[in-house]
Amino acid sequence: MYRYLPYLAGIGVALTWGMSFMFTRGALDHLDPFHLLGLRFAAAVAAMALLRVLGIINIKVEPRDYLSLLPLAFFQPILYFATETTGILLTSASYAGMMIAIIPIFVAILAIFVLREYPTRLQVLFILASVAGVIFIIFMDTRSIAGVNPIGTAFLLGAVAAAACYNIASRRASVNYKPIHTTWVMMVVGAVVFNAISLGQHLSAGRVGLYLAPLPELWSTVLYLGVVSSVAAFFMYNYVLSKVTAAQGSVFANMVTVVAIAAGVIFRGETVFWYQLVGTAAILTGVWGTNRFAPAPPQEYRNPENAAESSEAYNSST
Repeated sequence: MYRYLPYLAGIGVALTWGMSFMFTRGALDHLDPFHLLGLRFAAAVAAMALLRVLGIINIKVEPRDYLSLLPLAFFQPILYFATETTGILLTSASYAGMMIAIIPIFVAILAIFVLREYPTRLQVLFILASVAGVIFIIFMDTRSIAGVNPIGTAFLLGAVAAAACYNIASRRASVNYKPIHTTWVMMVVGAVVFNAISLGQHLSAGRVGLYLAPLPELWSTVLYLGVVSSVAAFFMYNYVLSKVTAAQGSVFANMVTVVAIAAGVIFRGETVFWYQLVGTAAILTGVWGTNRFAPAPPQEYRNPENAAESSEAYNSST
């Protein structure tokens, strides 16, 4: 049973992030992107802090651990969300979806040089199938991407690179840290940086006193995005990346497109088109094949107790 937990967690990530689009779309009608991100990660930190106080989770992180995990937190959520948000504003959500879909390709390439994780030929084919499925669905919806802002494209490529680097950084961090510690640092750094940016914007506009005003109306959205889509999803994703290769973990993100389509059908009464079914089949086949034909990871990632032993070591010293 335990051997399937990483794959179940990967599916959980896709379900959680796929559902988050409905909440995000509604919230952005009332908040600017960095304000939403600030509230989202503040809620994430508050939720994890409450779990710590109640003794449900045990997190002891020293300053040196924040410093060690800072590059990971810089890539995700800071650099990724900043570049993705800017890229979407300069292009479109559909075009951004096509760009983000190529993340698994970047991850597979980086994993070869950084982690010594070499995908098999079959894996490469299935990764490409997953990517092609996402691009096919979105391209058929938009019909044309003519006139796309090249600066927006550059920002989206930055988001792709940031996400790929995060996958690699999380995989490397799993040797010494448990997923819960990695997730905590990501949430704290995200809360500090995004709230600083948003408060700066509110201060310059003379609206600091209204910073928390949207919460009574949007509290359920902020809780979902902060607690479920940030804490739970990133914990699961960090767990996935601690158990399988970076290339295997990255393809689960492409299932978000499948979940988003299903959510639209179930909750918004949207119509399913033939090209969505074709693309979904390619995505699911790609995810299955990438994991089914995966080679064994390098030696340092094979012992699932590595991170636990390391965490216990530094916890006992505090």
